[in-house]
Amino acid sequence: MRKLTIQELNRHSVEDFKNTEKFPLCVVLDNVRSLHNVGAAFRTCDAFAVQKLWLGGITGRPPHREITKTALGSTESVPWEHAPDVPALVRQLKADGWQVVAVEQTTESVLLPAFRPAAVKPLALVFGNEVFGVDDAVLAACDAAVEIPQFGTKHSLNVSVTVGVVLWDAVGKLTPPAPSA
Repeated sequence: MRKLTIQELNRHSVEDFKNTEKFPLCVVLDNVRSLHNVGAAFRTCDAFAVQKLWLGGITGRPPHREITKTALGSTESVPWEHAPDVPALVRQLKADGWQVVAVEQTTESVLLPAFRPAAVKPLALVFGNEVFGVDDAVLAACDAAVEIPQFGTKHSLNVSVTVGVVLWDAVGKLTPPAPSA
C-alpha cells in the first residue's frame, strides 16, 4: 500500500468544480462565531459537492485571513452568500421547495442514522452557534431536527466536526450527482 500522489487524486480545478453537478444540498451556518469553523465548513462543503453555503447573521465572511487559512481555497469553489436574517432565509428556502433540517438536540430530533431526507426535495442543513446552538426562531422555522448520537460525557461536538459528520451521512443518503464530463 502507498499514498496516492496529487496527480492520482484527480482533483478538479476550481472552474471544473464550479461546472460539476452538485448534491441537492446546502448548508446554513446560524451565527457561527469561530472563523476556523467557517473555513472548515467551506472546505467540507467543497469535499461533499454542496450547492451553496449560507453564512447567517454574525457568521464571519470571506475574505478573512482565518477563514482562508482553514478553507484552503474552497472560498473560491463553494458558492456562498450572507443572510443577515436566518429565520427569513429558512422561510425562503422552504418556500423555494427545500426541506430544512436543524442539526440540534431537541425534544423532537431524530437520531442521524434514522433520518431519511425527503425523496423529492433538496436538503438544507442548519448548524448553530458554538455556545447557544441553533437559534430558537430558526429552529421554529425548520421542518425537522436531527442529532448525532453521542456516547461520552459532553454530548457536544465542534461545529466543524458536526458539519463533516452530517454532510457525510447526508451525501450517502442522497442521489449522487452525475459524473462530470
